[in-house]
This record gives sequence, C-alpha cells and structure tokens, in this order.
Amino acid sequence: MNLKLLLLGILFAASWASASAAAKFGLRSVEPLVLFQIRFLAAGIIMLAYSFLIQKDRLPKGKEWRELTIFGVLNVTLYLSFFVLGIKEVAAGIGSLSTATNPLFISILSAFWIGRSVKLGEWMAVLLGLVGVAVATYPLLQQSHATPLGLIYMALSMLSYSIATIYYSNIDWKLSRTAINGWQVFLGGILMLPLTFLLHKAPNNFDLTFILSVLWLIFPVSILAVQLWLYLLKVDAVKASFFLFLCPIFGFIYSYFLLDEPITYHTFLGTALVIVGLYIGQRKKTEKATSE
Repeated sequence: MNLKLLLLGILFAASWASASAAAKFGLRSVEPLVLFQIRFLAAGIIMLAYSFLIQKDRLPKGKEWRELTIFGVLNVTLYLSFFVLGIKEVAAGIGSLSTATNPLFISILSAFWIGRSVKLGEWMAVLLGLVGVAVATYPLLQQSHATPLGLIYMALSMLSYSIATIYYSNIDWKLSRTAINGWQVFLGGILMLPLTFLLHKAPNNFDLTFILSVLWLIFPVSILAVQLWLYLLKVDAVKASFFLFLCPIFGFIYSYFLLDEPITYHTFLGTALVIVGLYIGQRKKTEKATSE
C-alpha cells in the first residue's frame, strides 16, 4: 500500500468516525432530527448544485425517481432517524463502533438477497462484532452512558443502512454518482420532515455550537469522507475496506478527549473483537475475489 493511499485512508477513517462526536455537540442545542434534517437538506442542495452546474447532469426520469426515493428512505430517512434517536441515548464511541459493524450485516443480508448460503466464517464475523459491541457497551449501561432503547435504535439504523447498500448495488444506475447521492440525500431529508415535526417537543437553540456541528457534519463527513471513500473503493476496494477498522478506534478517541466519555478495558476488548470480526469478514471477501 503506497503512502498516498495510506494517508487518504487514515483521513477517511478520522473524518467518518467524527460524525458521532459532532452529532453529540449539535444535540446540546437542538433536537436530534432537527440537526440531521438541516444537515442532509443542505448537503443534498450542495451536491445537486454541483451536479447540475459543474457536471451538467440531467434530471432523473421515469422509474429513476422511484429508485432514488426508495434508496433515500432506506439510506437517509430511516437510517438517520434511528441513528440520531439512538446517539442521544448512547455514548458517541458506541455509535462509531456500531456503525463499523455495518459491513458484517451487509454480507449476511446480501447472501439472503441473492439466495446464497451464508458461510461459517461470515456468521463467526457477525457474532464477534455483536459480542464486541455488547462487551464495550456493558459498563456504559451501568454508568448511564447508554440505554437499551438507544441500542435498539442503533440496531435498526444499521439494518436500514445495510438494506440500502444492498438495494443500491442491485440497481443499474444511469445517473452520475454525485447526482444519485444528491437526490437520495435531498429526497430522504424531505421525507424525514413529517417525523421531525411529529417528534418536536422542545425549543431549538440555533447557536454557534449548532452551526459548527452542522458545518462539520456537512463538509468533513458528508462530502469529504464520502468522496474519499469512493476514491479508495475505485483504487482498491479490498484495501479500502480495511480502513473501516480504524473508525471505531477514532470514535472512542473523540468520545474520550472531546466528550469526557469513559474508556475502560471493556472498551478495548470490545473494539478488538469488532476489529477481528471485520478482519474475518473482509478476509472472506478477499479470498472470494481472488478465487474469481
């Protein structure tokens, strides 16, 4: 692996893992869905503006609107709704650790999607990931840094994201990647509006903390991290996937130094189990790709 790819991979992991901590700061000022509602509508508008003005992309047509809407509901409306409700109930490090297990669930769900039998190694990888999250979460439940309801929300968000990824990979898209991302984020954000108003309870304080949180979630996370990830996938998809291992490590570093959330030996053991699970899962993918 060359130095450029290594540095870009580390920058991706550091940027992507910062989402949970940035969200925690934003939640000090506004309600969860309000924070991400504004983030995704703004990110969608920015990407669509770039798509139309710079790339000269066309508008979606026919069934593309339905495909984009379904993708947006799964990848934004449901995924983010559950995620922001969950991150309010759990430590930021647990949010990053849970997100890192997504590739494991995607491998299992994709097998069922195409009617392929799930290999023993894939089940083992998922089991290690779940055990790792449980171990890391255990002391946080006792110290009120996580709740059972929050963990349920995080599980539902992972499920929705995994289904969205499989759905995306099975569509023969004709639009550019920027247009697809822009439309699915924008449509998903629009469809989140009813839930945002329904769950509205307290006044929101659109202060400097909120502004900085949203700007960070839009640019370093939604734009920079995603573009880096797409670049890494294009260069070498197998090597790119290994940078996901760094995400939970960065997540706990942010939560400890920025949010004063505890790190214990449970944290290290749980994170190690998740990383081993990810390694097993990615090794199986590598072996499959090599055999093909």
